Amino acid sequence: MTVRFLLAASVMSGFLGAALCTGALAQDAAPPTSPGSAATDTTVPAQDVERIKNPIAVFAGLDKITARIVSFEVKMNETVQFGALQVTPRVCYTRPDSERPETVGFVEVDEITLKKQTKRIFTGWMFAASPGLNAVEHPIYDVWLTDCKGGKDKAQPPASAAQ
Repeated sequence: MTVRFLLAASVMSGFLGAALCTGALAQDAAPPTSPGSAATDTTVPAQDVERIKNPIAVFAGLDKITARIVSFEVKMNETVQFGALQVTPRVCYTRPDSERPETVGFVEVDEITLKKQTKRIFTGWMFAASPGLNAVEHPIYDVWLTDCKGGKDKAQPPASAAQ
């Protein structure tokens, strides 16, 4: 099952690909039903994992023309320009040291065109452990999340998870 997930995740991008892979794994993990019994709808419970909300997101940016990689920090809801791209993190979560490391952030990336117009080229979640999963696709620049910094407060669970 793991090999299938990794292969599918590398082929598909975005939440659709992750959702399809997760759904396929959840179906594979469902208990078998006997021929005479009705199929039941099974759900995989979400893990209760603590998240730490961080005030600073750390990104790496690659200029494909010069082959230079730059690391830069951005405060939440502030915008930093990297080449022709404007990067704005909205939220950045990490896990406590006692948990398996995972860094995830919701990011918006805009491109400034030659006509000085702003064009949104990416809105979504970035995962530091899998930079290619939801990558910013631009012919000259690559930007990916590498870390989150400064968080000590636990994030509130979403309203749907609290029920």
